Amino acid sequence: MLKVKLGGTLVNKAGGRTEFEVEGANIMQMLRNLGRTCPELEPMLQKGVSVAVDGQIYRDAMLQPLGPENEIILLPRMAGG
Repeated sequence: MLKVKLGGTLVNKAGGRTEFEVEGANIMQMLRNLGRTCPELEPMLQKGVSVAVDGQIYRDAMLQPLGPENEIILLPRMAGG
C-alpha cells in the first residue's frame, strides 16, 4: 500500500482528508486507484496534478515506479509563466 498525502485545494475536494492509502506500482495506477477511493478528487486528477515522490516533482512520468517506502505528495498543478 502507498501512503499518499494531499496538499492545497485537493484537501478541500477530499472532504478535509489529508492522507489516503492506495495500491499502485506506478504513478498512473496510484492516481487511478485514488480516484476510485475518493471520487470527489477524480475531476482534479483528470485535469492534472503535480506528484512529488521523495521531494522530486514528476509531471508527466506516469510510469514512474512507486513503493511503500516512498513519500508521495499530490498538489494541484500550477500554471507556469
